[in-house]
Amino acid sequence: MTDFRPVRSKERFLVFGAPAIEDAEIEAVVSTMKSGWLGTGPQTARFEQAIAQYKGSPHAVALNSCTAALHLSLLASGVQPGDEVITTPMTFCATVNAIIHAGATPVLADIDPVTLNIDPGAVEAAITPRTKALLPVHFAGRPCRMDLLTAMAETHGLKLIEDCAHAIETTYRGKPVGTFGDFGCLSFYVTKNIVTGEGGMVLARNEADAARIKVLGLHGMSKDAWKRFGDEGYKHYQVVEAGFKYNMTDMQAAIGLHQLERIERYLARRAEIWAQYDEAFADLPLGLPAAPEADTRHAMHLYTVLVDRERTGGLSRDAFLDAMTRHNIGVGVHYLSIPEHPYYRERFGWTPEAFPHAARVGRQIVSLPISAKLSDADVADVIRAVRQTLNA
Repeated sequence: MTDFRPVRSKERFLVFGAPAIEDAEIEAVVSTMKSGWLGTGPQTARFEQAIAQYKGSPHAVALNSCTAALHLSLLASGVQPGDEVITTPMTFCATVNAIIHAGATPVLADIDPVTLNIDPGAVEAAITPRTKALLPVHFAGRPCRMDLLTAMAETHGLKLIEDCAHAIETTYRGKPVGTFGDFGCLSFYVTKNIVTGEGGMVLARNEADAARIKVLGLHGMSKDAWKRFGDEGYKHYQVVEAGFKYNMTDMQAAIGLHQLERIERYLARRAEIWAQYDEAFADLPLGLPAAPEADTRHAMHLYTVLVDRERTGGLSRDAFLDAMTRHNIGVGVHYLSIPEHPYYRERFGWTPEAFPHAARVGRQIVSLPISAKLSDADVADVIRAVRQTLNA
């Protein structure tokens, strides 16, 4: 019987997805705290402008999460109860939850088993007269087939909302993702490519949509209500909609501004780690990420391997996870397919077997550490742990 116990473990636990935080962010947060303006204010406005410029988007609205960005994008799209929104089963629950919270019905379309992105053919087959919007997810930083999805949205008169939580740097045929559709939703959560701790952003094509999202994100108060306590004197506000408490704070934005300055350096570092993993694991009985497609830019947010016990001599995915943890290497699962979770099975009657590619991938997938914070020694420890776990 194969022995899967670790031979050597890293001395300290390597936290999965730990962000690279430098002195500039720490100093910026301290400076913001000393300014007395901790909530939504001038730093947030600067961050919105910087992200809009980086992405080439006419409008950007900062919020407290990508989940909030998805929710408000759906509302601004006019999604109502009875409408359907098509998305992928290979995503975090927030994507589907946002559709539910908007009052619509989520509809799943299976993934391409190579790219792990939503399959445009499955999307086309899922469109009905009730379909209101498409919500593709650029999984792991790889762009979806935006030419096909954009054409589909135009043909059927659908809104297109891009979930770019993994994909701030990603481009498809030279164009940044998040700018193909009506809305693009970014995440700055602690494990993302650049971070604000918690935080998100909506990219909007239309000024009126961006203005409405800004209002909805701050209680439904009239535009620029955050200025009501500024040095220009008290500003009265009016509540024009029943909004939400989704605003970003200046402390978060101060972190994001400095993170954004290093976004390309961080991507280059992840690309180095990605190449090392590709080389180190090429001879192992693992499914490795497909190479990026031509004329695209992959954000390399997640490095995922597939653990198929028929190839690994009986080692299951969960046994692989346990072994890596014993090696003091933090790992993740992105993701169990949405129909694996009991809430969605019970509410919508979904079964994993109805989405076979997503089900298989979700039961085999493991994310390995690829943060720009990793040192060469950390990368070597990850490689050693994977090889020892597989006795290779």
